[in-house]
Amino acid sequence: MKFDETVYEVKTLEMDGLTVTYREFRHIPYVSNPVDEIQKLSVYVPEGYYHGETINGYRSDSAPVFLPNSVGGYMPGPEQEPGKDFIGRTNSLFYALRQGYVVVSPGVRGRGCKNGEGKFTGIAPADIVDLKAAVRWIRNNPNVPGDHEKIISNGTSAGGAMSALQGCTGNHPDYEPYLKEIGACEGRDDVFMSSCYCPITNLDHADMAYEWEFNGLNHFKMGMDPAHMREGDLTEEQESLSSQLKDMFPAYVMSLSLPGIDSMDAFLEVVKKHVIESAETELSKGTDLEADPAVTAWLSFENHKPVSVDWKKYVAYRTRMKPVPAFDAVEMNTPENELFGTADIQFRHFTDFSYDNDPDKGEKAEDIQIRLMNPMYYIDDEKAVKAKHIRIRHGAVDRDTSLAISNLLYLKLKNAGVDVNIAHPWGIPHAGDYDLPEMFAWIDSFCR
Repeated sequence: MKFDETVYEVKTLEMDGLTVTYREFRHIPYVSNPVDEIQKLSVYVPEGYYHGETINGYRSDSAPVFLPNSVGGYMPGPEQEPGKDFIGRTNSLFYALRQGYVVVSPGVRGRGCKNGEGKFTGIAPADIVDLKAAVRWIRNNPNVPGDHEKIISNGTSAGGAMSALQGCTGNHPDYEPYLKEIGACEGRDDVFMSSCYCPITNLDHADMAYEWEFNGLNHFKMGMDPAHMREGDLTEEQESLSSQLKDMFPAYVMSLSLPGIDSMDAFLEVVKKHVIESAETELSKGTDLEADPAVTAWLSFENHKPVSVDWKKYVAYRTRMKPVPAFDAVEMNTPENELFGTADIQFRHFTDFSYDNDPDKGEKAEDIQIRLMNPMYYIDDEKAVKAKHIRIRHGAVDRDTSLAISNLLYLKLKNAGVDVNIAHPWGIPHAGDYDLPEMFAWIDSFCR
């Protein structure tokens, strides 16, 4: 678990007409009692730092430590290396090195991981525990280059949820037994900044939020690949479940006691304001939104400026992706149902609603397991060290979870005094790392 700075390979990589030379330290164990081969990390350092160079205003001891995770769908997130991502784009690791950052890429467990005895080892909270262990490893190895007080987490989808958890649960004792079990280093696991792309989070309230948004749209379509597409219409029973879940959501929102949010109308105005800001940003790029009748069907303009959103028509424009319930399926067949399993049981419920409506009466996860995966429970907890700065991006046409989820996270963090930045980028579906120059400018504004 010690960082051996003598074991490395120097690599030069050219992507997008740009070149970066870096030292690669691969496959380093970051816990002393690993339960899966994936629990290793790689460190990448701009080569110039070993020759006294300054890059983008940073030195070897002042460079931010960029900590991206590759978690998606709550599956295992393997170590990454600079190069192309899964859709063929040059990845954030390459550009982070170009920016002068030190990059630490941990492999973390996720749903589906099994040990030699066939036990499930990637159930909640394995992924966030492994990420915390990686942060502790960095701070326990002072010879790892970079400023260890400037660690920045980044992730997309379930990985965005992990980044949000890293930003909201630093050093909380709830995670300590799990960290001890895998032999994590002692010390701190808080991070300085968290970048969260489309976080699939607040899972125990995500079904309510989804139906608050999509209730009344009864056709769903999941997936882009025709071979794996799932499409259909809600059954009468699902339509009923949708209405029940929609009606439950306001009580949850009001229970948060957010300043200025004394009604669902007030909350909706916050969401719509961010959608209007998305349109304003797109207009500033020269896009003629008024020329698109699909847009003007729900977005009103005055003097060529967007002024109001017809919420129902906007949601219809986005379309429904998931059946009902979207996350805690009554049939217990979603990725999230698998996340909340046990070593021996693959799928479990994590809401009373789906548990009560399950005719086969599958098991329900324990409250602590559910709590450990939801940053909303820790934002007001004084024992949890929050990141100083959190960035949330949720595409304006992303239907994987409700826009309400990101906006509630934003409002809760803002109320707690965290510097939080949210946007719904125009035309962006469920995706991440699509605005790396803006993300790096955000990081530099606080680190350089």
